[in-house]
Amino acid sequence: MKRIVYHKLIQWKSSSVRKPLILNGARQVGKTYILKEFGKNEYAKMVYFSLDRDLEVRSVFQKKTNVQNILLSLSAISGVHITPDDTLIFLDEIQECPEALSALKYFCEEANDYHVVVAGSLLGVSLHENASFPVGKVDMLRIYPMNFEEWLYALGKETMAELLHSHDYETISTLSESYKELLRQYYYVGGMPEAVKTFVEGKGLNEVRRIQNQILFDYQRDFSKHAPSIQVPRINMVWNSIPSQLARENKKFLYGAMKKGARASEFEIAIQWLIDSGLVYKVNRVNEVKMPLKFYEDINAFKLFMLDIGLMGAMVDAPADAIIVGNNIFSEYKGAFTELYVHNELVCGGHLLYYHSVDNSSIELDFVMQSGTSVVPIEVKAEVNVKSKSLRIFVSNNPELKGLRLSMKDYIDQGWMTNYPLYAACAL
Repeated sequence: MKRIVYHKLIQWKSSSVRKPLILNGARQVGKTYILKEFGKNEYAKMVYFSLDRDLEVRSVFQKKTNVQNILLSLSAISGVHITPDDTLIFLDEIQECPEALSALKYFCEEANDYHVVVAGSLLGVSLHENASFPVGKVDMLRIYPMNFEEWLYALGKETMAELLHSHDYETISTLSESYKELLRQYYYVGGMPEAVKTFVEGKGLNEVRRIQNQILFDYQRDFSKHAPSIQVPRINMVWNSIPSQLARENKKFLYGAMKKGARASEFEIAIQWLIDSGLVYKVNRVNEVKMPLKFYEDINAFKLFMLDIGLMGAMVDAPADAIIVGNNIFSEYKGAFTELYVHNELVCGGHLLYYHSVDNSSIELDFVMQSGTSVVPIEVKAEVNVKSKSLRIFVSNNPELKGLRLSMKDYIDQGWMTNYPLYAACAL
């Protein structure tokens, strides 16, 4: 399956300032698959070691020997003569061997003509816990669940995916019903590669939902296995509350929605653990929509979003016919699915997002992001009816800014605001 991160791996390979690469991302989003494909397609040779199983390889790093001895040992274990530039060294599940993570520093300093990539489950958590992380000595990439563009490629709709990036909205609008149908399917299946593969292979929606539920079960098992025991109940409470929090009119995260009298101090560590694991994204409020947005960040007010729209559908047991048949899914649940979808599409595109609201006011901007030297106020509408005062009032009060709306309507530039169809979010 085609993944957007692949071209970034190509860029890393050809970079003159290349360092060992850490591919980060939540569990089961396709890290191992894409790195194996990269090694198979772009290198003459590849050696793959999974450090949760290859105890002999772990012992090589634990001896804290020099890089040349490590390379010699890895060649001997794999039976492959590891040579500079044409061999990819892939260390998977690296969180199981902190010494291997530390050794990346020496590959950078002493053997930079060797190409090394690493990945691992819950690596984000491990990186925050490991004091010997090789700061400044590694490159970092993140892989996300498959976005709508990758979904189109998986379905063999390459032309439709490429058309979105052409920005030829006159042509795009003639295919709007086809895009909407595919978007409804994506809302149900989501972007977890195994769920996508199951759907593409025609195994049915029930099997897709079974896969999603298994992934959710595996995540909650990870909570118990890897998180501090005192935090596990709190992590579960935060995780399970996200769908209902997003279904509220005001999607700001409320501690009291989990239990009466809950306070931030009780749940800060639990929320951060979910963020570090890649399962949850945090979008903070900004009190002013000005450059740079970071200056106006309010860390006490935020929204939480799950990593995948299909998994949220499984969590709330949203029935297939409610999602795939008709347009109801775009407006039901107070637009929770649609706001999650837009968030994940924009994050996958590399955008840092905030939101803006004014206390004791009806004005709220679903998202705000920086674009070049300006900021962009964003409104998300889950249906064709796009009447809303917030974005219009905000832009009229800030005429130097131009609004952006994502809705079920076709592309239109109204001067003060440009409306893009929801299915084109990946191409903004």
